[in-house]
Amino acid sequence: MHRYDPQARISIALKITIVNQFYPPDISPTARLAASLAEHRAALDDRVTVIGGQGYLGSGQSHARICPKQNVDEQKVSWRSETESDSNIHVHRLWTPKSGKRTLVHRCLDYFAFYFLACLTIARLPKQDVVVCMTTPPLIAGAGILHKLIHRTTRVILWNMDCYPEVAERSGIIRSGGLIDRLWKWMNLVIGSQLDHVVCLDDAMQQIINARPRADQIPKSVIPNWEPLAEFPLREVKHIEKQVQPPFTILYSGNMGHGHCFTAMLSAARLLLEKESSIRFVMTGGGIQSSKIQQRIKDERLTNITFMGYVSTRELRDIQSQSHCALITLKDSMLGCMSPSKLHASLAMGLPIVYLGPAGSSVDETISHFGCGVSLRNGDVNGFVSAMETLAKSPHLQQRYSDAARRSFESNYCDQKNLKSFDAVINATAVISDRLEISRDAA
Repeated sequence: MHRYDPQARISIALKITIVNQFYPPDISPTARLAASLAEHRAALDDRVTVIGGQGYLGSGQSHARICPKQNVDEQKVSWRSETESDSNIHVHRLWTPKSGKRTLVHRCLDYFAFYFLACLTIARLPKQDVVVCMTTPPLIAGAGILHKLIHRTTRVILWNMDCYPEVAERSGIIRSGGLIDRLWKWMNLVIGSQLDHVVCLDDAMQQIINARPRADQIPKSVIPNWEPLAEFPLREVKHIEKQVQPPFTILYSGNMGHGHCFTAMLSAARLLLEKESSIRFVMTGGGIQSSKIQQRIKDERLTNITFMGYVSTRELRDIQSQSHCALITLKDSMLGCMSPSKLHASLAMGLPIVYLGPAGSSVDETISHFGCGVSLRNGDVNGFVSAMETLAKSPHLQQRYSDAARRSFESNYCDQKNLKSFDAVINATAVISDRLEISRDAA
């Protein structure tokens, strides 16, 4: 793993492009992260371009932009995209069919539209110093490589949110060793050979990247995702802690996709009902498994589970403030393939973490290091129920976990710390680009 001096800065403003299908007002975690990085670099006087889609906005509700600084002027441009200018940030919002995530076909329609228009857009941009590509859609780093082929001194950073094709392969969407799998891995090899840096979210993810052919030739860093410290003032979190009332509430918020396992949670809810426990669950968000979860809740009459679906950020904060702990799940097969983003806001709110998943994940290591909750393995229903009953009966233990959760957020998962780490990667990569340009000019 490469480490850079967080204080490193270069003397000129950089031209930076961030590529991700989601960008505010979409409420997805990657949209918020892309906006956070864009606004931070713009505040450093860099000229930031964002290539993003129109998003889904959760359940169709309207949500405000994250951290809007000025009124945004919009104008229609070719291929039905929109261009927005906000201070030093220039956003190309590309048209997509908005087919949604109901099936793989619907998802691929949006992906292919975004691929095509993103490549057209980035090819028309003037030379960028650094292009930061996320992984929605998968392989979108190819757009950054296209710009690098046109402008050879551009540097490309892959901000790896999920590992593909490993996610698709391990969730059964594609066959391991099949044609799609082999083609995907070949494209990873081609794109990877042109990358200048890879940012992974945790050590387990870096191990998967390192296992790929020729991956040892690519510099890598581990930078966890984050939440803005300013959105979670400590005084408000402390005020909320004093107001949380019974019954003991376990919150699951966020994605219910292929990477998460809900069998133990639903079985535990059934067992708690049979024991006439007052412990209850609240679920927000959605995903490929959400309809099956709702059907099971209905069929088994799990009245201690409230399923709320997608909610706005403000609504989620209200729900978090009324919850006693946060539940995070991860399938064993997904270790390293993804890193649950719901961890960071939960820690920021001072919520104790209850984890059901494999050892060695970022969540498991955070709990082990900071003592901010309970880490259990998938399938341990009795252990889960016992841990929740113990926690529900012990306000002192809840407070201890809560204080540790907040400490871990401030030291490891807030923007003020992790954006500096990202600055070090961008600046060091841009310095390499600058030196290459000087050497070419000298030649």
